[in-house]
Amino acid sequence: MGRHVLLLLIAILGFQSASAQLFSRERLANLETFDKQFLTWGYFLGVNFYDYTIDYEELQPDITVGTSPGFSVGLIGDMRLNQYLNLRLEPGLYITNRTLTYPRIADEAGRTREVGGTFIHVPLLLKVSTKRVNNWKPFVVGGVSYSHNLSSNEDNPDDNSAGQFRVLTNTYNYEIGFGIDLYLFYFKFTPSIRGVFAFNDELVPDADPNSPWTGNIAGLKTRGVFLNFTFQ
Repeated sequence: MGRHVLLLLIAILGFQSASAQLFSRERLANLETFDKQFLTWGYFLGVNFYDYTIDYEELQPDITVGTSPGFSVGLIGDMRLNQYLNLRLEPGLYITNRTLTYPRIADEAGRTREVGGTFIHVPLLLKVSTKRVNNWKPFVVGGVSYSHNLSSNEDNPDDNSAGQFRVLTNTYNYEIGFGIDLYLFYFKFTPSIRGVFAFNDELVPDADPNSPWTGNIAGLKTRGVFLNFTFQ
């Protein structure tokens, strides 16, 4: 009987200890002084989904944009402004591919156009965080960015009549998103999701103003979603 009571007391104490670790607001804090640093550095890996938003001169069957997951990798520089605000620079390499399909074009070879992209993407972001609770801290983030397309064919003399869909090399965007900082024992891990939206029209029109590929496009702008995993 005494043995059973002892085991019961041990179980109760163990449960209380686990409850304190999992549910109390006074857990052991990891990286307690991390956010007090003026400058911090890190890197990110991610998945991107690039798309286009298209405006038309005349209403007709839409061009469809096929997207596929792309890969992202880059560096992070973070400047602490105060307890809740951080300024971040996140230069990265973003690789993606988009496929435009034209339902009104009968010729199978001319019905689709591949628009690849290898971007040097440089966002300047303001991160607005809540107060840290134990080992996690949610935040929202927003800002502006510049993208330079290393695989752009803007200056290519051939256009869609020769199978070349042309877009501008330089794009200017705004971004908005959210995420959560997770303070682990050795580093801070941050999953986040952001939307990116271009300011400028990226289309380089064909020489023929009545081109079936570009003649009816009034504006072609990038939009996309970034899913990033940050390590600091």
